[in-house]
Amino acid sequence: MKTFSAPTFLLLVLLVLSSGNVLAAPSSKHLDFWNHSNESNLTTVDHSTWQGLLNRNVIDQHPSGINRFNYAEISETDRRLLSSYLEQMQAIDPRELSRAQQKAYWINFYNALTINLVISHYPVESITKLGEGLFSFGPWDDEISQIAGESLSLNDIEHRILRPLFPDNRIHYAVNCASLGCPNLAKQAYTAEHLDEQLEKAARDYINHPRGVDFKEGVLWVSSIYDWYRDDFGGSDRALLRHLMQYAAPSLAEKLGGYEGKIKDHYDWALNSP
Repeated sequence: MKTFSAPTFLLLVLLVLSSGNVLAAPSSKHLDFWNHSNESNLTTVDHSTWQGLLNRNVIDQHPSGINRFNYAEISETDRRLLSSYLEQMQAIDPRELSRAQQKAYWINFYNALTINLVISHYPVESITKLGEGLFSFGPWDDEISQIAGESLSLNDIEHRILRPLFPDNRIHYAVNCASLGCPNLAKQAYTAEHLDEQLEKAARDYINHPRGVDFKEGVLWVSSIYDWYRDDFGGSDRALLRHLMQYAAPSLAEKLGGYEGKIKDHYDWALNSP
C-alpha cells in the first residue's frame, strides 16, 4: 500500500477540497492538426443512431427540470448501437467536413463518449469517480478515442478543439458531463442545420433553471461553469450579467439587471440518473 508523508498527504487533501484548483479548465490553445475544413464538401454526418439512443433513454420530463439518462435500464441493443455509433464517428476525418458539420459532430461525439464512459462503469455515483490516474478527478484527461490517427481525451475535444476553433460560449450549454449541475443532455442530436436554435434553447433552459442562475436571500448564485470559464463569458461580473440577461425570462432578467452584489457559484456532481 502506497504511503505519503504528512505534507504530501495534506497537499493532496487540499487539492481535492479546492475545486478552483482541481476543476480549472485546461488551456484552450487549439490543436493545429484539427484547424482545417472543406467548405465545398456538402456531406452531412448521420447522427440518426445517436438520436435513437437519446429518444429511448433520455428522460426530459423529470420533475426536477433536469434531463436524466436511464443508465441502469439501457438495453443491450442500445449498448451495441452506442458502440457502433462511436466507431462510425471515429471512422470520419472531420477535417474534411464543413465547419458547421464539424461543430455538431464534435458536440455529439463528446456527449456520446461521456455516456459510454458512465455506462461502462455503472453503477457509479458521479463521473468524478472515474479516471485512470491514481488521483484523477474524473476521466477528462484519459485518451478514450482515436480519430485520423490522433488519440483524444474529452478535454482535447472540449478545450483544444471546440472552444478555440469554434469560439461560441453556448458550447458550454451543449457538451454534457453526466452531472446534475451540468446543462441538460439534449434529447435532440445536434445538427448543422439546426445548431444555432438548439444552442439558443440549451442556453435558455439552463439559465432559467436554479442550477444555472438563482437568487437566495438576495444573493445571486450561478453555476460554477461561469467561474471556471469566466473569460468565455466576458471576463467580468458585468459581462456575465449581460450574457445571463440575454437568455433570462423577463422576471429574472429584471433582477439581474439591477444586481450589484457578490456573485457566488455552486455545482452538483451527482450523476444525472433518474
